[in-house]
Amino acid sequence: MSDAIRRLVSENRDYVVALRRHFHNFPELSTEEVKTQERIMAELAALGLAPVKAAGTGVVAEIKGARPGRTVAVRADMDALPIQDECGQPYQSQNAGVCHACGHDGHMAMLLGLAKVLAPLRDELAGTVRLLFQPNEEMPPGGAVAMIDEGCLDGVAAIIGAHLWQPLPTGQLGLTFGRMMAQPGAFAIVLKGKGGHGSTPHVAVDPILVGAAVVQALHTIVSRSIDPLEPVVVSIGVFQAGRVYNVIPDTARIEGTIRVFDGETLKAVHRRIEQIVRGVCEAHGAAYEFTTSDSCPPLVNDAGIARRVWRAGAAVLGDKGVCEIKPVLGGEDFSCYLQKVPGAFMFVGAGNAAKGLVYPHHHPKFDIDEDALAHGVEILARSAVELLTAEL
Repeated sequence: MSDAIRRLVSENRDYVVALRRHFHNFPELSTEEVKTQERIMAELAALGLAPVKAAGTGVVAEIKGARPGRTVAVRADMDALPIQDECGQPYQSQNAGVCHACGHDGHMAMLLGLAKVLAPLRDELAGTVRLLFQPNEEMPPGGAVAMIDEGCLDGVAAIIGAHLWQPLPTGQLGLTFGRMMAQPGAFAIVLKGKGGHGSTPHVAVDPILVGAAVVQALHTIVSRSIDPLEPVVVSIGVFQAGRVYNVIPDTARIEGTIRVFDGETLKAVHRRIEQIVRGVCEAHGAAYEFTTSDSCPPLVNDAGIARRVWRAGAAVLGDKGVCEIKPVLGGEDFSCYLQKVPGAFMFVGAGNAAKGLVYPHHHPKFDIDEDALAHGVEILARSAVELLTAEL
């Protein structure tokens, strides 16, 4: 079957690229992937499959082999980002302020390419490959939970997923055999001072001054309050206060993100943030409100399934084309599936400096090397087929 997979991947290369460009042209935000859903369902129906809607704007379909066997799921995410596209290509987004700046257009195209490859091979398959097109990955808490709640993992023995990854060059596959991506968390701090005239700060309680002290102190958490061998990030993304140059405002707002690989570490960071805020506010005579929100759990690959994916990647890219990467502190709600069934997530290299494809994920000029799409299709197809019959 390996030769047939490679041949079908090659024959459908242009099909996959065209789909990726279509999705890039017409991106849709989280929970709004209506036309994207329609196109996916039409493509799957044309292959003789029976797609059904899931989680609002998602899609589930199955490629059922002629012989009985286990069910393996393969997932792609669908949503775009609220970013103005500046890729400068003919397929640049036609929807103002919306852009596939993370590669989800390619993920959908690869999964449709997988369907195009495996559907003609149904007579040779033992088991079922379930295709999960998941909406709303970018907006916490993410669409994976809704997909799971609607039964997309019922009867599934293993699941795999892929992310086109700009930091890796095209022709490389990155994997881990355990921790892969972090658990993201968010926090917000409202500092309540006492407003006043800029000429008389001594009779006011300046929340900007309080906030500056808080921000400075929060950046000591990672270096002084957490085990230095435990990967943690605390970053501030919002500091808002005041609107007039000579008026001390009543309040200031700080928002930030936390990235960890361990739930207890996240709790420890939360406690330390509140200790810092409380202490600074007491010292300045201010009050505060502190709230937190958590997203998906850390993404941890099953070592056995990751080894199967590694072998599939080596068959496509060669032994030197597969590498074990360091865990990254980005979050991914694919982790929710891995809380339910064993599986593995992979990074398919899609960067290419020679082609000027150097902009990071979530950048307005982000783009991928489309040569990576065929790599992703073939690796996913080989992995899925092996997992149908391999010992798990």
